[in-house]
Amino acid sequence: MELLMEYLAKGFVTMLSITVPCVLVAASIGLVVGILQAVTQVQEQTIAAAPKIILVFITIILLGGWYVKVLSDFFTEGTNLAFNIVPKNDNYVLPADYYRYTKPFASEMYDAIDKGGGKTEYLLKNPGKVPYSQTQNKTRMAPANRGSNPTPNFIERNKIGR
Repeated sequence: MELLMEYLAKGFVTMLSITVPCVLVAASIGLVVGILQAVTQVQEQTIAAAPKIILVFITIILLGGWYVKVLSDFFTEGTNLAFNIVPKNDNYVLPADYYRYTKPFASEMYDAIDKGGGKTEYLLKNPGKVPYSQTQNKTRMAPANRGSNPTPNFIERNKIGR
């Protein structure tokens, strides 16, 4: 379990190492443009968007090779972990003949209250028949209660008739 938790932590570090440069560039450009807007008293929000988009795009282009290397190393380590390390660890993998000697869902076949015969046993012996303990518990299909519908006026009758 520690191995998987370490890999999860490494995934978070990888995610942060990829996103932090772009976030820092966008924040610094936002700060610089904000200071310039405060000095010049031009309060236009769209002015900050173009430099942020352009410089974050340039950051992605410049660091793209490093991003690909970091992600491919993370993926390679993950596949190595999944196919080479975890299958050899007895704590994570069941033996090949596990289901030969066990019934994996046998405990879920019975209710927690229903031990030793009862509704579950009846259902298993008589599939398709639903046991009711009392006839009052059956749900009955009845039409819904509806109020009186108002009759349409002259104009509505003409629209309905068309």
